[in-house]
Amino acid sequence: MSIGKTIANKAEAAKGTLKKLIGQSTGSTRLRNEGRVDQFKGNTKQAGAKIRDAFKR
Repeated sequence: MSIGKTIANKAEAAKGTLKKLIGQSTGSTRLRNEGRVDQFKGNTKQAGAKIRDAFKR
C-alpha cells in the first residue's frame, strides 16, 4: 500500500475520532454517529490494505 493511501486512511480514522469526541462533548447525536462511521471506514480501509499486503508476499 502506498504511503499516500496509508496517510489518507489514518487521517479519515482520526477525523472520525475527533468528530465522535466533539459530538460527545456537545451532546450532538448526529455528529457522534458521523464520527463513528468515519472512524469505522478509515479502520476498515486500513485492515483491508493490511490483508492485501499479506497476500502479496
